[in-house]
Amino acid sequence: MLKETDTYYLNISEPNRCTLLALRDVILDLDETIIEFLKYKIPCFEYGGKVFCYLWIDKETNKPSILMQEGKKLNHPDLEKTKHKQIEILRINPNEDLPIKKIISVLNTGLEFFKKE
Repeated sequence: MLKETDTYYLNISEPNRCTLLALRDVILDLDETIIEFLKYKIPCFEYGGKVFCYLWIDKETNKPSILMQEGKKLNHPDLEKTKHKQIEILRINPNEDLPIKKIISVLNTGLEFFKKE
């Protein structure tokens, strides 16, 4: 039986589907205790009982992004400021190779923040 999160990805068109699935794998491989579920109808990842990040497709650009829940506190140079109080984003171009080092750097910075809390 398909999980709710699996159904979400199946309903996304290419090339965003493959990009989001690759990002999902990178996030889940960071730590075995990270949990994935849907929140606000998008994939959400939780670490230690707290929301860590989301996967999102921008409605204007139709490109995926990683939304870092505590992005404003991370001070990572690759994160883009948003109008939200806490969230900053890492935009991903689905038509290019994933910038894996950059993605892992951002995610590890977020994970380290949550490990200290």
